[in-house]
Amino acid sequence: MSRIGKQPITVPEGVEITINGNHIKVKGVKGELEHTINPEITVKLSDGIIQVTRDSGEPKSRALHGLIRALISNMIEGVSKGFEKRMEIIGVGYRAQTSGRKITLNLGFSHPIELEAPEGVAVEMDKDAKNTIIVSGIDKQAVGQFSAIIREFRPPEPYKGKGIRYVGEHVARKAGKAAGAGKE
Repeated sequence: MSRIGKQPITVPEGVEITINGNHIKVKGVKGELEHTINPEITVKLSDGIIQVTRDSGEPKSRALHGLIRALISNMIEGVSKGFEKRMEIIGVGYRAQTSGRKITLNLGFSHPIELEAPEGVAVEMDKDAKNTIIVSGIDKQAVGQFSAIIREFRPPEPYKGKGIRYVGEHVARKAGKAAGAGKE
């Protein structure tokens, strides 16, 4: 039995769940999410608790067991609380601006990079912390994917630490060529 898959999911107050065969719909304060579940996995709702079970011990269904439970749990958390990723831009002249669902990044290239956030994902600049981007939404996968796309343009480099990194991310720093100059 999957350690994650066998854990029950408690449905919080204000979240409505509809299960039609292998289709689940989760509705909450922040929005609504849907997901189609593999037929090898069974989802049951009773007394505000969701239980996920699998029909067989096949490797594929064992792998899906924990995955489906985690996806349902993330859907419930997303419609009730939402998800957020904070990213900081470090580097001289590196900056970002937002207008509506668009973000414009100036990252040292010859041109600015303009990106539009996908449906259900909001992007904004933090008012308190300079050069901090906040990506938020109800779908954990969409928020993480859009954050990864932004970070991909200038990942943090190990020598000066410049680039786009998640807030709290540790970047291992390396000594440059000057550190080994006296050795011959």
